[in-house]
Amino acid sequence: MAVPDFQSFFSPLLEFAADGQEHSLAAARAAIQAKTNISEKDLAELLPSGRQTKFENRIAWAKSYFVQAKVLETSKRGYFVITERGKDLLKQGHKRVDVKVLNQYPEFVEFHAVKPGEPPPLDTSDIQKETPEESLQKAYQSIHADLASELLAKIKTNSPKFFENLVVDLMLAMGYGGTRSDAGSIIGKTGDEGIDGIIKEDCLGLDVIYLQAKRWEGAVGRPEIQKFVGALQGQRAKKGAFITTGAFTPDARHYVNTIDSKVILIDGRKLAELMIEYDLGVSTQATYSIKKTDSDYFDEE
Repeated sequence: MAVPDFQSFFSPLLEFAADGQEHSLAAARAAIQAKTNISEKDLAELLPSGRQTKFENRIAWAKSYFVQAKVLETSKRGYFVITERGKDLLKQGHKRVDVKVLNQYPEFVEFHAVKPGEPPPLDTSDIQKETPEESLQKAYQSIHADLASELLAKIKTNSPKFFENLVVDLMLAMGYGGTRSDAGSIIGKTGDEGIDGIIKEDCLGLDVIYLQAKRWEGAVGRPEIQKFVGALQGQRAKKGAFITTGAFTPDARHYVNTIDSKVILIDGRKLAELMIEYDLGVSTQATYSIKKTDSDYFDEE
């Protein structure tokens, strides 16, 4: 059983708090988990950020919504207790408590309004599945994926020479040593046996990485990788990066795991991801800071 949407935890959380005692969120998670058929695998499923499980996050958001609606109140750090309003909500006998039910409380509606008097921007339907945090992370991932696709499309419209220089620029942006002129010194030379660039691994040049850049539409197979490895051996080199706008065949990926030389394969998708990560060919359009309460600030002990 997959982790239910966060509104599905509203009723179980309310019932858990029904005894009127002070409870910790950790105890609530344990009690709710014991009453569900969620598998261990699904319980371990992480948010896109990788910092918290979906199960933990969705129960935390359920508690947060209840506090906003004054159904629960925070008694101390990490603990909560049901309010008289919460007890009354239980008596209402709803088969399912969700956002639409919580909209009966003016404080909840006001909390989510963009401006006083405006309707809340919440999706108040029963099919709202994700917490605001999950929705934001998915929206970010979608924008990120679209940008990666756009970058890759633009790279493919430029010349092979542009791509060779882009590869060197990326390595420099990633912090590898040497100057731009050092790194590009052999680009465009004839007789390079498949080597398009050299980058120093560190600022002293104690070791170097040889680069091969292929602006291809299809998949790069094992023969092309073998040629590159041969070029590395001709230079007595042990490290190389083969970068393409296309993909690599499974046979090519298997091959690099069987050789002594350290060869990294970077396909088109990975290339675009690295460009975004290291701000190459992109600019920041907007920045949103997601903040949370600093509990230590409010600790008077």
